[in-house]
Amino acid sequence: MSNHEFGPGSVGLVETKQLTFAAPPNELKLECGRKLGPITVAYETYGKLSSAKDNAILVMTALSGDAHAAGWHEGDDKPGWWDVMIGPGKALDTNKYFVICTNQLGGCMGTTGPSSVNPETGKPWGLTFPLVTVKDMLAVKKALLDHLGVKILLAATGGSLGGMKVLEWMVSYPDTLRLAIPIATTSRLSAQAIGFNEVGRQAIMADPAWKGGDYYGGEEPHQGLAIARMIGHITYLSEASMHQKFGRRLQEGKEYGYGVVPEFEVENYLRYKGDAFVKRFDANSYIYITKAIDYFDLGRGRGSLERAFAGVKSRVLAVSFSSDWLFPSDQMRELVSALKKNNADVVYTEIQTDYGHDAFLLESVALTSLVRNFLDNPANGTPRHNVKVSGSGSAIGSATTQGSMTVIHGARSAGTAAGDRGSVDISALSPEDRVIIDFVEEGSRVLDLGCGEGDLLKALTDTKGVRAEGIELDEACIQKCVSKGLQNVHHGDLDEGLSGYSDGTIDYVILTNTIQVLRKPFQLIREMARVGRKCVVAFPNFGYWRVRAQLAFGGRMPKTGRLPHDWYESPNIRLLTITDFRNFCRKAGMRILREIPLRTGARGWTRRAKFLPNLRADVAVFLLEKEGQS
Repeated sequence: MSNHEFGPGSVGLVETKQLTFAAPPNELKLECGRKLGPITVAYETYGKLSSAKDNAILVMTALSGDAHAAGWHEGDDKPGWWDVMIGPGKALDTNKYFVICTNQLGGCMGTTGPSSVNPETGKPWGLTFPLVTVKDMLAVKKALLDHLGVKILLAATGGSLGGMKVLEWMVSYPDTLRLAIPIATTSRLSAQAIGFNEVGRQAIMADPAWKGGDYYGGEEPHQGLAIARMIGHITYLSEASMHQKFGRRLQEGKEYGYGVVPEFEVENYLRYKGDAFVKRFDANSYIYITKAIDYFDLGRGRGSLERAFAGVKSRVLAVSFSSDWLFPSDQMRELVSALKKNNADVVYTEIQTDYGHDAFLLESVALTSLVRNFLDNPANGTPRHNVKVSGSGSAIGSATTQGSMTVIHGARSAGTAAGDRGSVDISALSPEDRVIIDFVEEGSRVLDLGCGEGDLLKALTDTKGVRAEGIELDEACIQKCVSKGLQNVHHGDLDEGLSGYSDGTIDYVILTNTIQVLRKPFQLIREMARVGRKCVVAFPNFGYWRVRAQLAFGGRMPKTGRLPHDWYESPNIRLLTITDFRNFCRKAGMRILREIPLRTGARGWTRRAKFLPNLRADVAVFLLEKEGQS
């Protein structure tokens, strides 16, 4: 049977393989202090390993995931658990990449765990099996990679517990990983999440069939395990998705039966999930793996989360989901902040979805686009921070003029290389963006607040060799930034400040056509001055004569090319003039270094409004620094 018969993008029929290693006296030393061996690990691979062995991607499993991540097993009625992401033409494109997935240590699907036979007794381990940690699980995966001849991974990715493994790999094996893609994860569980895990474990232990974990060969604790799964599954969904899927609909009829049997659709769904789970999973493995999740704390023993990331060398794509209340986005933002303070290259976005925590298994369109563009960046073939731009060195390309169009050729980025994804048409940028490009010095570190689709950052990267970073609220815009090869764009609300950045770490903090939509502009300007050595602010001038004329003679809120919205649709809540902004700078303790008021025309012409700028300029650009800053 050909791969095509399984549907487009399928890797076709696959088989699970096994590797046994760590036979005595070479057992694996575990974090708990015990030794374990021999160890068998189940794994599957998809695609072909390149001759240079530089195209391997390691997929990390979540709690109940197995090695069968993609394709089909003979006789199965559904493909692997992440088939939506792995295959020809998919995010993890097996025409390009060699994808590896293993079952985890402590599991029950081919890798050594509590249900495996203890070679010393000839009986299943049960609770005599040692407690394992995320770090122990990675040691097994590392042994498999050594067996496959993979010394450096192109990427590692996974969601939930899989994301924890990605984070631990970044820290424990920094020299072996180029790209890290942690999804819907955290550096440590909250008390609430630990509580849910404990309730699940107690449900298993309360089942009389559990027998202290020694149930193999007899009746198994299916009832307890099913309840544990039901509890866990609720945490994987959002209230919105459960309401949409079930609401309060009854399974049969329209009237209550006034009995204790399940009547609501959601009750039957959860029972179905529980019953299906016990057919493929081991109760002791559930206990062991949830304990490993509870133990995971990336900063523990390393001083802090920020210090834990000090040696990270991989570029990072971090993804969270808006409706995930088990591992909420705030926990991912904490990770991103710690990485940024270590000068790591990070793209972060929060995908808007109602699917909850399970979105990493289901939200394929947005996630596929992000991952594909991130992996396709040409800069991924080189180590991070490998280019240093100084003065007018050769890292900056030359410019030629074609008619009225200026095109930059041969430009390269410093530090955060954006990849060669087309030339930059400077004339297509806004007049204020072109002024900002003139302000910024070569090789600077630049932070663009409200960076939109990344056009200014891309132009600055290509023409000035800057280390380009951006913050953007719109998910679609972040997708565009990633598609342009930008590697430091973060999902964030500017009104919440810039707490993820240390004092004086940015050369230029840019705020273009955004100050008028902020709820807290004074606070943000102060934050810009704290973080940046210089600040650039551009905004539409509400004192422009056309605006005044519409107010004075038309008696209505003005609409211009710079202020195109009707009053009831406008995002602009802070309408300011050039004179207002000068006064604002004085109150905020900001020194104006340069002020460029511009007159722009519908046909693309731009002039500097030197005379009566508050009346004649429709947009202004200010270069600022904090008072007293040398």
